[in-house]
Amino acid sequence: MSVGKHSIFGALVVVIATVLLTVGFIVAALAVGPDIQALLVRAVLVTLVIFLVILFLRYFSLLWFAYLGHAERNVLGVRKHHEMPSVSVLVPAYNEGELMERALASLLKLDYPEYEVVVIDDGSTDDTLERAVRWEGRRGPVEIKVVTKRNGGKATALNAGIAASKHPFILCMDADSYLHPKTLLRAIEHFANPSVGAVAGNVKVENRGKIITRLQALEYIEGLNMPRRAQGFVAAVNIVPGPVGMFRREALEEIGGYETDTFAEDADLTLKMISAGWKVVYEDGAIAWSEAPERWIDLAQQRYRWTRGILQTLRKRKGLFLRPFPDFPLWISTIQLGFEALVWPVMNVMAHLFFAIIALLFGAGELVVYWMILLTLLDLVAALVTVSMEEESLSLVPMALIYRFVFILFLDVVKTFATLEELFKLDMGWGKLERVSSAAST
Repeated sequence: MSVGKHSIFGALVVVIATVLLTVGFIVAALAVGPDIQALLVRAVLVTLVIFLVILFLRYFSLLWFAYLGHAERNVLGVRKHHEMPSVSVLVPAYNEGELMERALASLLKLDYPEYEVVVIDDGSTDDTLERAVRWEGRRGPVEIKVVTKRNGGKATALNAGIAASKHPFILCMDADSYLHPKTLLRAIEHFANPSVGAVAGNVKVENRGKIITRLQALEYIEGLNMPRRAQGFVAAVNIVPGPVGMFRREALEEIGGYETDTFAEDADLTLKMISAGWKVVYEDGAIAWSEAPERWIDLAQQRYRWTRGILQTLRKRKGLFLRPFPDFPLWISTIQLGFEALVWPVMNVMAHLFFAIIALLFGAGELVVYWMILLTLLDLVAALVTVSMEEESLSLVPMALIYRFVFILFLDVVKTFATLEELFKLDMGWGKLERVSSAAST
């Protein structure tokens, strides 16, 4: 059986098993007597309270530490370099011909005294290499190099770029992204602290013309950057995002660079750096604009890969879960990564399914409506706070009305199936986002 057919067959088995379990529960609930049904309703109430307590603790702890991180950065600032050390910017690319020249043009506009750009063509089959070569050479204070290699994946491309670069600090980005002019200036400040090995940047969604991309724009602010801001307050960011992350060369060389045995090389590298004792912080002013999927199927494929890659990384680095000391905040950050990737999506999906079934069977519809209103208000508050901290458009805040019960629930269903398939070690492939927006022309 081919890899594709095997994966589809495995996914169908998981779906059928889930449906059968749900139908079985409904039949059993209808067959029992009124006393058992009353017990089930009480169990739902207890479960609902526990779920809400966990949800509130999760939200308000992240909001509180994110606010502390925001206040610390904007009131106290960070210790700065007296000099601006040279930086190498790595741009790994595979079939990014449409967006390559836009990325390089944005790099020439960076506000920084001395840096080089290294483009790594990972065996592209389109005109990526040809477009990149046109920019090769010195352009003012910036030197652009182009390296080509056989296709081996993003991790091998980044390792080739590290080997070809020469400066003590390295910024990695994606070829389909472009950087804010102040990105290098804002990120390099944190390396005045010699214990900092990496700085996670702030990824923002560029294409916001559709509801699905506006929801992703809100998710990047509330669901991804809020946890990073909170983790950054204790210098324990657990994922340096691929579109923008700066590293100390010494730290990269110490840990041996990127590894190729997971589908989340960014998470794997970050956890490897954490386990080696380096601090990882967050900088909201180091901004990369990136193109988000514009179709639900593309979004599902993207998050499926992310989830399985993170789970592979957690299994690979499971020793971190057993080492709360000497750095307790880093241990908590690792626990949070495991909870968010493995436990929370399954819990969220099962809670929604469970409450919906009970409401339909036992007439507890009002309770579920109140529950939905409460969670929506919570999302609106979180969206307003995080959008304000990011100085983003307030027009994103109304997206919170459908954020949890449409967008997040959809993503958590995808993550749940990805978790089950990773548990059963079903085959998967990389895939690649199909470009459907007009970003290349902007």
